[in-house]
Amino acid sequence: MRSFKVPHVCTALFLVMLFLPITGTSKQNIPRLKLSYKDLLLSNSCIPFLGSAEGLDFRTLLLDEERGRLLIGAKDHIFLLDLVDLNKNVKKIYWPAAKEKVEVCKLAGKDVQTECANFIRVLQPYNRTHVYVCGTGAFHPICGYIELGIHKEEIVFRLDTQNLESGRLKCPFDPQQPFASVMTDEYLYAGTASDFLGKDTALTRSLGPSHDHHYIRTDISEHYWLNGAKFIGTYPIPDTYNPDDDKIYFFFREISQDSSTSDKAILSRVGRICKNDMGGQRSLINKWTTFLKARLVCSIPGAEGADTHFDELQDIFLLSTRDERNPLVYGVFTTTSSVFKGSAVCVYSMADIRAVFNGPYAHKESVDHRWVQYEGRIPYPRPGTCPSKTYDPLIKSTRDFPDDVISFIKRHPVMYKSVYPKSGGPVFTRINVDYRLTQIVVDHVMAEDGQYDVLFLGTDVGTVLKVVSIAKEKWTMEEVVLEELQIFKQQLYIGSKDGLVQLSLHRCHTYGKACADCCLARDPYCAWDGNSCSRYAPTSKRRARRQDVKYGDPVTQCWDMEESITHETADEKVIFGIEFNSTFLECIPKSQQASIRWYIQRSGEEHREELKADERIIKTDYGLLIRSLQRKDAGAYYCKAEEHTFVHTVVKLNVNVIENGHMESTQKTEDEEGRTRDLLTESRLRYKDYIQLVSSPSFSLDEYCEQMWHREKRRQRNKGGAKWKHVQEMKKKRNRRHHESASGPHARPTST
Repeated sequence: MRSFKVPHVCTALFLVMLFLPITGTSKQNIPRLKLSYKDLLLSNSCIPFLGSAEGLDFRTLLLDEERGRLLIGAKDHIFLLDLVDLNKNVKKIYWPAAKEKVEVCKLAGKDVQTECANFIRVLQPYNRTHVYVCGTGAFHPICGYIELGIHKEEIVFRLDTQNLESGRLKCPFDPQQPFASVMTDEYLYAGTASDFLGKDTALTRSLGPSHDHHYIRTDISEHYWLNGAKFIGTYPIPDTYNPDDDKIYFFFREISQDSSTSDKAILSRVGRICKNDMGGQRSLINKWTTFLKARLVCSIPGAEGADTHFDELQDIFLLSTRDERNPLVYGVFTTTSSVFKGSAVCVYSMADIRAVFNGPYAHKESVDHRWVQYEGRIPYPRPGTCPSKTYDPLIKSTRDFPDDVISFIKRHPVMYKSVYPKSGGPVFTRINVDYRLTQIVVDHVMAEDGQYDVLFLGTDVGTVLKVVSIAKEKWTMEEVVLEELQIFKQQLYIGSKDGLVQLSLHRCHTYGKACADCCLARDPYCAWDGNSCSRYAPTSKRRARRQDVKYGDPVTQCWDMEESITHETADEKVIFGIEFNSTFLECIPKSQQASIRWYIQRSGEEHREELKADERIIKTDYGLLIRSLQRKDAGAYYCKAEEHTFVHTVVKLNVNVIENGHMESTQKTEDEEGRTRDLLTESRLRYKDYIQLVSSPSFSLDEYCEQMWHREKRRQRNKGGAKWKHVQEMKKKRNRRHHESASGPHARPTST
């Protein structure tokens, strides 16, 4: 089960599947399959939370897999939902900000709807029976405890309002500010701003067992430590088998000013501190004594060292492996340039991160100097090392560190070398698109031809990309975007500003009803079972499960494909077009990566020939436009989609050309029939008048002629009646405007 938040409104949901080679064609850089929100609802793979409402801001999610529950932090509310069905047995706690705090917030010029409320930002498991919760409290952070009960069957959801406490340095003031926290051993580690304006940022440790409270924070007197840091993620990761060596790794971005210029650059960082850090004895009291940080580099290597850098870290996800000490670190980065816009995903190994922290330190003589490698003597024990029996059994606490160790770490918290991605560059990039990547969740999936990491990437326009990066021969990589979603145990929980949705990680049946469709999808979750495209489950009993994530080649997987092509049943339609007029033949393949080719079998001929585009025949993404239809264009048109050497007919269109001469004769016939009807009508009127003239002795011939003259005048008047009426209306409006302007702006209406 995975969860993350996308930043925009959850009113629509799109799903796109795409495989992107790094050195591919432009056709391969678009989504392969795109499904609308309605399609996802019909596929029963998407369940929206019915308690969603505009502005609730479902920002914080906590999975309680033991109880099968999902806790959601929103604006003034905390929800307790069922993991299987979000809308079953919903419980909620209403926890608004204090009225006086809201008034102070409003007086400070903050927005009532988006800032002056209690936005829940911290939901951390404190122990087996309680969850620690914090909210922004209208720019006055506040924290407390939620009771969940002792037994799994016991549904308790209650906020202890008698033991609320200040949330400063545990929760941000601003609900939109980047923030990270983690709870381990009843200690809360949080990276956030410590003041109302958000200028002073700190990494802190608070809470803890009642007998062992040790509040620690970063040193604000040293600008080398943190400079406008925006914290992204905080994680406890063991370094060795000795728990005394356990560390907290934190990821953030900060401002770094180069002394040679006045420009301020944004750099991404990874830092770490020891869990058993107690602060110094004479210096750095209640401050970290093991604080170190290093630069995280995510760049595309260029010629002569001109790399393309993605400097702004947006999100971090740790993918667990069999060794808990070595999770894979996935990071989402964006560019800082206003000209070149792009996003990238880079993967780092903990071995490389530890190697940098065990490497040389950076040194700076003063603010006006550059960072250089420290060449002097390094004190013992090595600064940044945790006090443990692994290194020196005589040093049992950081308070036992010698003064030179404390002084060194105070002035040298930066490592000289940077951490680079495992593969040397990003595993996925998005360049020159109208969105940027903001969040990531990764799932490790077993497939028929290997193991794959499926990436779910949130964007700043409310979409989610589902991506696979595939290792090929000779260290080449292929990017595969499986799905894109615009939102609103194999489930993905996605929160946004206005809603929450539960989404299945796979929807295999949407790829198609043929083996080739399932194979071309290259989704590690799906395989062809002989009858349909269904969920792949690795078992020891091998069945006829056909799947090719690495190459997506249906020829090698679908042995019965030849027979299916011979008896292919494409959609067939009849199209009528008028000679010399334009005609459009629509053809939209299900896969957006398929290349379309048009073939024509002209009337009376047996062979097909491929259509070539010219000034008269234009090929578009939606079909074929024939600008001037000719008689020779009649025949059967075949729209064929080609993808990974697999070709199939999407639609067959039988075009019939109606000759222009037939249309003209038809029009003449209709005109003649109209004139005949008019003559018949006039003849009836004349006959009626003639009978009246004969039967009435008093009705003279002069009177009859005068009546005919008036009738003709009325007919002529009615012909231009509509036009005359329009002219009269325009004249009245002009007169009315003229009258109003003559009355002047101070004219008063007459009361009646």
